[in-house]
Amino acid sequence: MAKVISTLFISADGVAEIDPDWHFPYFDENMGRAVTEDYDTSDVLLIGRVTYDSFAGAWPDREAAGGEDAGFAKQLGDVRKVVVSRQPLDFSWRNSELIAGDLPEAVAALKADSGIKGILIPGSIAVVQQLLAAGLVDELRLLVHPVAARKGRRLFDDGDSPYHLRVVSTEAFPTGVLRVIYAPTEAPGAVGYDEVVDRVPAGN
Repeated sequence: MAKVISTLFISADGVAEIDPDWHFPYFDENMGRAVTEDYDTSDVLLIGRVTYDSFAGAWPDREAAGGEDAGFAKQLGDVRKVVVSRQPLDFSWRNSELIAGDLPEAVAALKADSGIKGILIPGSIAVVQQLLAAGLVDELRLLVHPVAARKGRRLFDDGDSPYHLRVVSTEAFPTGVLRVIYAPTEAPGAVGYDEVVDRVPAGN
C-alpha cells in the first residue's frame, strides 16, 4: 500500500495557512532538505484546487526562467498531480488531472495501486482534514515555526473525538523550527486522576 503523507508549514499555535511574513524568515538549508526528503517519498501529489492554482501560477514560469529553483520546478512539473476540486478545471500544467469521484474512495484506490510509491499532500488543509477524518493519512510531517500566528486556518478542525498520534521522529533546526513526523495511533487506555495521583509532585 502506498503511504499518504501530509507535509505542512505550521505555526506554534497550529495555523497551517502560510503567511510569508512568518514563514520565509525561517526557511534555511535545513528546511530545504526536509522539503526535499518529503517530496522524494512520493510519485503522486494530491492537492486541493487553491494549492494547485498557486503552484500552477508560479512553478512553470520558474522552470522556464532557469533560475536556482528551476530543478525543483521541473520535478514538480514532471510528477503526477491529482487535483481535488468540485468544479471542472482547465489544466495548463503538465501531468495534472482531476480526482475521480468521492475523495476518500479515490484516495483509497490510489493507495492500493501497486504502481504508486507514495502520495504527498503539500498544504491543502481541507484535503488533509477530510482524509484524517477518513483514517487515510499515514504520516503528518510538520515543520513547526517558533511563532504564534494568531490568525489563519488551523490544521485540526473541531470534531467529536481526538486524533491520537505517535511521534515517528523529531529534529530541531538552528532557526528554532521543529520538524515533527507523526503517525496516527490507537487511543491510550482510559486513565483518570486516581490512577496518576501518586505521580503528582509532593510539594515542599
